[in-house]
Amino acid sequence: MRNKIIHILLMLMTVTAFTGCYSHKPKTSGAMSKLTSYSQHQIDSISFSSTHHYTNGYNFVVKSDSIMLIRQQPEEYLSHLPTDSFAIHKHQHVVVADIRELPNDNVDSIWIQLATADYRFGWVHESRMIKNVVPDDPISQFISTFSDVHLLIFLIVIVVISLFYLIRKISSQRAHIVHFNDIRSFYPTFLCLLVACSATLYALIQMYAPQVWQHFYYHPTLNPFSQPLIMEVFLSSVWLMLIVGLAAVDDARHQLPAGEALLYTAGLAAVCAFDYIVFSLTTLYYVGIPLFFVYLWYALRQYYHHSRYIYVCGNCGALLRRKGRCPHCGMMNE
Repeated sequence: MRNKIIHILLMLMTVTAFTGCYSHKPKTSGAMSKLTSYSQHQIDSISFSSTHHYTNGYNFVVKSDSIMLIRQQPEEYLSHLPTDSFAIHKHQHVVVADIRELPNDNVDSIWIQLATADYRFGWVHESRMIKNVVPDDPISQFISTFSDVHLLIFLIVIVVISLFYLIRKISSQRAHIVHFNDIRSFYPTFLCLLVACSATLYALIQMYAPQVWQHFYYHPTLNPFSQPLIMEVFLSSVWLMLIVGLAAVDDARHQLPAGEALLYTAGLAAVCAFDYIVFSLTTLYYVGIPLFFVYLWYALRQYYHHSRYIYVCGNCGALLRRKGRCPHCGMMNE
């Protein structure tokens, strides 16, 4: 147990070492004087970017089947004049060419002009655009895909089927699985707790700091130490999940035969997916935090009573959970 704690502390020190990869830019006292030298259009663009987190020149990728853009000016459309439109399709790259605010528009006062790679320009309501595009960044695209409701439903179905299969497998063959018949490692339990904690924190960010999450969505980074404190904690937990997950898989590979190790890893992934779904959803209804502490107590209790090996057989040297007859050689240990 002491060695495991040392390993965890070393991993935390490794993550903390990444702080050297980021240096804060010095604050300039002449920021207001520089702002006065900007044109009104530039000031409006900066103001829009501070609230919407993107501005002119920002790149998007179409994620829906198509978006209809109007070639004429938005004022012509609102005046019911004849207009022409064209479609941009899925996976097509576009860039924000202009932004216009029309207070007399009852649908959406913000209009966005998009430019395509073949030099076509068209206008669309911001509310319609946001639903059908994703920032041109792999991290943002992963967040969009992972947050998709269809993927969430698919994960729920997969988790239910996997857990049902594993329960049947465990009851018939006494297969290894985290929290019930775990291997001699704290990493799987630690990984499940990390996933549950990260899912809870993710939901809390969505509820109480949506602007922070939206800014990260439009300007993602893998460096946790260039973000606000709550995002630093969340991104650090994601990195730690990756490290602990690799350690858990490595321990399973060394302690179990190949087939059992693969089954155990699949079960661990199913439990982690279940934790993510449960805690990310229940936190939105204000029961996720107390539920997390209950889960923390249960996971640690299960590990302490069922997965911690503190004795060694005096005959064959096998690790034992408790005193008594050794299951490997049959020797009685008192």
